[in-house]
Amino acid sequence: MSGSGAWEELERPGPDVVVVEGTEVRRGSRVRLHPRRGGDVFDLALTGMTAVVDTIECDMEEQVHLAVTVEDDPGRDLGELRRPGHRFFFSPSEVEPLGEAEPPAPGGARVLVAGIGNVFLGDDGFGVALAGRLARAVLPAGVEVVDYGIRGMDLAYALGDGWDVAVLLDAVPRGEGPGTLYLIEAEVDPGDLSMDTHGMDPAKVLALANTLGRPLPRVLVVGCEPQTHLSADDDELVADLSEPVRLALPEAERLVTNLLQELTSTTPVEGPS
Repeated sequence: MSGSGAWEELERPGPDVVVVEGTEVRRGSRVRLHPRRGGDVFDLALTGMTAVVDTIECDMEEQVHLAVTVEDDPGRDLGELRRPGHRFFFSPSEVEPLGEAEPPAPGGARVLVAGIGNVFLGDDGFGVALAGRLARAVLPAGVEVVDYGIRGMDLAYALGDGWDVAVLLDAVPRGEGPGTLYLIEAEVDPGDLSMDTHGMDPAKVLALANTLGRPLPRVLVVGCEPQTHLSADDDELVADLSEPVRLALPEAERLVTNLLQELTSTTPVEGPS
C-alpha cells in the first residue's frame, strides 16, 4: 500500500448513525457510559456518567468507536475542541442511549439541574440519587442534569455559564418529618466565602459564585428532609438512603419534572410560595 493510501485509510470516516439497543445514536446523542471490565482505569472512573457523542469513528480494523464528552466535565469545552483528557472513546456496546441533546425551544429557559451531596453520608446522597433518576427521564429541551456530588467549586463556576435557572437537588434539614419535600427560592448570602474545594455547602457555593463577576441564574432548591445526619467525621460510612427518603424519590422526581415543564415554557413562572 502506498503512503497516500495509508493516510486515506486512517482518515476514513465512521458512519453517521449506529444503532444501540434498538435506538439510533448519532452526533449530539446523550448516552450513559458503561465501560467493559478490564478496560482503561480512566474509562472505568466514568462508569454511570452521562456524555454527549461528539463523533462516530472507525478504526483500521473496521471497529466503530463513539468519541464522547462527559456532561459534568468542567473542561468539556476542551473535549469539543478535541483536546486530550476531555474526550473519551467507547464502543457502542459500552453505552446506554438516553436521547438527543436538544437546544432549548425559542423563548424557553436554559435550566441546570444540579444533584449535590455525599453518597457515603446516608441521606446526604438524596440529591445525587434524584439527579440519577432525572438523567434517565425524558426532559424538556434546554435542561441539563449534572451530578456535582461534593464538587462545590465546579458548581460555583457552572452557575455563571449563562443558565436562566439552576435547580439544586439536596438534603435539607428543616425539622419536618423525614422524607418531606421542599421547594425553596434560594437567596445569595455574601457572608463566609471560605470553603473546601472538595466540599459542598450550597450557601457558600452561591456566595462564591456571586463573587466571580458573572450574572447568576435564578436558583431554586428541591430539598428533602433527611432522617440520617452523618458527617465526614463519623467512623462508619453509609452508602444507602433511609427508607423515608428513598420512598420520597418518585414524588421528588414528579415535582422536579413538573417544575421543569413550567420553567422551560414560554410563559413566565411565578416563584414558589
